[in-house]
Amino acid sequence: MTPTPDRPAHATAAGAATADGTGRPGPRPESPPRQTASGRAERAAQRVTELIESVPPGSRLGTKEELRTLCEVSVGTFNEALRLLQARGLVTVKPGPGGGLFSAEQSPMVRLGNSVLALDARANDVADAVRIRDALDPLLIEDALWHASPADIAGLRRHITSMEHAVTAADPVAFVHANWRLHAAIAAISPNVLLSSLYTNLLDLIESHTLSVLPTGDQPLGEYITDRHALHRALVDALDRRDREEALRLIHEHNTTPASAEEPGAQP
Repeated sequence: MTPTPDRPAHATAAGAATADGTGRPGPRPESPPRQTASGRAERAAQRVTELIESVPPGSRLGTKEELRTLCEVSVGTFNEALRLLQARGLVTVKPGPGGGLFSAEQSPMVRLGNSVLALDARANDVADAVRIRDALDPLLIEDALWHASPADIAGLRRHITSMEHAVTAADPVAFVHANWRLHAAIAAISPNVLLSSLYTNLLDLIESHTLSVLPTGDQPLGEYITDRHALHRALVDALDRRDREEALRLIHEHNTTPASAEEPGAQP
């Protein structure tokens, strides 16, 4: 499978060192890279998340110092972990006697967002994100047909121009990012916060695991992105005209390109 401007590439793991076949040990493995501060904060946040999942909502987890000691990290690293936990709606902090960190009551929206954040770079996760994103596209097009203002359409056309510049420069990576910015802008038009948020999170997941853009199938990459630019430009034109039939036809065409040209692939 090969990545395309509408499909991600995701990393494959490097092979492990082996013996050289002569009976002697193989090359000595390199020491693992030193963990970054952000990585330590993420691990601490995950450790507290595991604790949260083991207790009822509203439970006291302990003081900041008790949890920092549990996570075996510095004060600065734990503060960063606490910011991550608060941003994810997992903990609340209460001051004073009897205060500390408490497991938060999570709304359905928070639980949904955290489930997307939990996805990683495994092939199935990214491929599933692409599949769900494609299924949501027609809903967002319907919303854009009803709610897009002249200013919204002008914004979409700016993204189309960025895509055109990338085609002219033969820069498929820039084309990919302009393409995703266009789709994010269409999602932002929707008044449905749940739909827009889920779609945007899926785009972020796909983009975060895309390493490169490779030629696909029998069609040269330059020709392919030229065709995709034309399709997206026609889609924005249909939204501007409020041409529902044409807009839905185009988004269907967008999401049903033959698999040889659209399936995600791996690029180490």
